[in-house]
Amino acid sequence: MTSPLLLKGFEVELFTGLPSGQNVGVASDVAAALDDFVTEPDCRNVEYITAPIADYDQLSEALLQPRRRLRTWLASRDLTLLPGSTLSLGDSSSFERSDPTNPYHSFIESTYGTRVVTASIHINLGITDPEWLFAAVRLVRCEAALLLALSASSPFLDGRFTGHHSQRWQQFPLTPSEVPLFRDHRHYIEWVEAQLACKSMRNERHLWTSVRPNGPARPHDLNRVELRICDLVTNPDELLAMTAFLELRLLSLRDHRERLDPLLASSLSADELATLSDANDAAVAHASLDAELHHWKDGQSIRCRDWIQSLIDDVTPLAAQLNLESVLTPLHAVLKDGNQAMRWAAAHSKGVDIPQLLQNAIEEMKEQELEHPTALLSLG
Repeated sequence: MTSPLLLKGFEVELFTGLPSGQNVGVASDVAAALDDFVTEPDCRNVEYITAPIADYDQLSEALLQPRRRLRTWLASRDLTLLPGSTLSLGDSSSFERSDPTNPYHSFIESTYGTRVVTASIHINLGITDPEWLFAAVRLVRCEAALLLALSASSPFLDGRFTGHHSQRWQQFPLTPSEVPLFRDHRHYIEWVEAQLACKSMRNERHLWTSVRPNGPARPHDLNRVELRICDLVTNPDELLAMTAFLELRLLSLRDHRERLDPLLASSLSADELATLSDANDAAVAHASLDAELHHWKDGQSIRCRDWIQSLIDDVTPLAAQLNLESVLTPLHAVLKDGNQAMRWAAAHSKGVDIPQLLQNAIEEMKEQELEHPTALLSLG
């Protein structure tokens, strides 16, 4: 029987470093030693990708197993995994290349510098129907700020508090600087080809925006929507809750496109929606759950936390039908207690220094991996 749930996969970027919280780059060695790990242009972070899975229990395993393998490898070198999405105690003044001979990495370093040296979670959800896929890209574009707000975990850079909850998204170079709300697959193909021709994109992957269509041969062969805006979420239960929240919105969109497709349901134009969405993303990068946003349906002001709560209420009946209510539960605590960045900022304001906050979170990451016994059994 076909699962009523979408296939889902993650691209997980992680920083490596000392138990004290300082960044140490070993990405090339990790990629050479461990299958399924790949390098980023800067050697201080490394990436792994999970296979497409529908079931949330199996998805949890897919997230944790590579992390445990990497942790074991790092421990033998007195290194560990670091929380957060920026160089919290690092040095952002210099690029540390993972592959000095790679010409694309040279382009990245010379064009963007360490603005791109961040860690994040990309969430991919499998949709092959073109009309649903591009409606999904539009809806996610207009609500991506809400997922960033739940995931924000980068208030520090170079050993200081930046004042932003997502310093990662605050500094990340959106490329191209203006991306439209795609009407359909043809519009996307023509737009990508135009960007490649004028060299505002270096290749088909060089579309760095909050969300994009993805697939084996972009821009023509597409099979998923990729949310790229989220900061690193180290708590697997929180990440699965955010993923379920997103999936439930897309399943609702499939059945109620006239109500949930911004191109059909908004009083704003496509250009106005793109501008509004980018402004919401920027507001959330600064204040996350406390940000004042503008709703895509009519442009009216709404507090980020209130918007998220209203959407959780909207998807709860569908969550009950699909037995996902328990998966969604961690979102309530995030709304009540704040995301990782807000919790860190509150503790920092009370005198806890950044190294101590990071060291505490390093230990929390280890404990989270131990809380899933099936992960332990699979390693035997």
